[in-house]
Amino acid sequence: MNIAESGAVGDAITVHDFSEKILEQTVHFHVMKLNGGFFLWVGSKPVLSNLAVSMDSKFDSMPLSTLVLGDSSDTTPNSLAQRLTKRTKKQVYVSYSLPMTDSNLSLLVEKRIKKEMEVHPDKF
Repeated sequence: MNIAESGAVGDAITVHDFSEKILEQTVHFHVMKLNGGFFLWVGSKPVLSNLAVSMDSKFDSMPLSTLVLGDSSDTTPNSLAQRLTKRTKKQVYVSYSLPMTDSNLSLLVEKRIKKEMEVHPDKF
């Protein structure tokens, strides 16, 4: 049996990276498209400081979300994962490793993610 017959090609993990200078800071984005969802890492340094997961619920219009790793007082990864799940209807893992020095930064980061989703919907 070859790979195409087993269905492994359609289930392959694909990777998409992009960067943007936002508020004088270079922000890197790393997307791994998974079967039925995606993992998104956002940061300026190669650190995995937190990890949140979100998924749709048949019992509530708001997606379920939980923090798997990191400081529970930082709600940014949870909130972002929920909004991305609501937008894509997919299971979403988010690691948001940027300092919370400017409240506008997270808004601009999310705007940049949405722009990338519009330009490259096949990567998410």
